[in-house]
Amino acid sequence: MHPVFLELNRPFPSPNHALEDPNGLLAIGADLSPQRLIAAYDNGIFPWFSDDQPVLWWSPNPRIGLDLSAHTVNKSMQKFMRKTTLKVSVNSDFPQVIERCAALRTDETWINQDMIKAYIALHQLERAHSVEVWNGEELVGGLYGVLVGEVFCGESMFHTETNASKLAFHLFCQHFKQHGGVYIDGQVENPHLLSLGMEAIERQCFLNLLNKHKDNKVDAKCWQQQVIF
Repeated sequence: MHPVFLELNRPFPSPNHALEDPNGLLAIGADLSPQRLIAAYDNGIFPWFSDDQPVLWWSPNPRIGLDLSAHTVNKSMQKFMRKTTLKVSVNSDFPQVIERCAALRTDETWINQDMIKAYIALHQLERAHSVEVWNGEELVGGLYGVLVGEVFCGESMFHTETNASKLAFHLFCQHFKQHGGVYIDGQVENPHLLSLGMEAIERQCFLNLLNKHKDNKVDAKCWQQQVIF
């Protein structure tokens, strides 16, 4: 089996056709238009590629994510949250969050300028959102991702102060759940996501969950520009 080469008007194949090696590679080509990205995320697919590659589309098996009914904050993080003076906001500066995520990953080139422009366009359509962590006027941490109904597909996070990205994650989990969110998708397993409480999930289970929740809506107040901590 080989990945599908996408023309601009060709729909995605089923994620179940993704390769086992490399794990999850499904399709190659097309563009990063808002319509293409929305179709991807609505079907459990995401782009991930380097500057010297065409657009590569993935749906790995297993995925990793967090059922918000099981979200917990460990004691050390609770202690940090009680003492910190950092502030946390939602949708206050999406462009700066994605730019900082890109700048602090000098060994990874997948958040290139085309990706940055594409996700800013999604943000303007209210499908991509950011969480910011502030030390005074300085952005010291944050995350961004794409909303699919009651599921939030996390894309990347960064921090320049200890625990800033963890603070963004845990407070966003609470905030999203309070407004009707049910699941945070982390896409590909790594030690940091495991440390946040995410667990591996079979792709088909994830797709079933996504199909169940993608047509539902969380409270619109979730995404209003606001301070949540």
